[in-house]
Amino acid sequence: MSDERMAQMHEWLRDVCDELGLDPAIVESTAEQLLALVGQVAHGPTRPGAPLTAFLVGLSVGAAGRELDAGSTVRDVTERAEAVERLVASRTAR
Repeated sequence: MSDERMAQMHEWLRDVCDELGLDPAIVESTAEQLLALVGQVAHGPTRPGAPLTAFLVGLSVGAAGRELDAGSTVRDVTERAEAVERLVASRTAR
């Protein structure tokens, strides 16, 4: 992705965080991993399911019921994304 497109993405995500009352540091800290995860899903088990997979990772973090602070949330996103990455690997190894 070009630098300009990445800048547009980050600006958009900051605006969305502001609108939803979320800490943009969470997105900044997890964007690269989530984009990689979406790419793995899109090029592996299901292209149309890729964005919804990222949504499910976020939903599972929110459903955990903990306070959404940058430190623990980034850790939770990372753990769940890694779990889904293992699932992708197991599905594509078949």
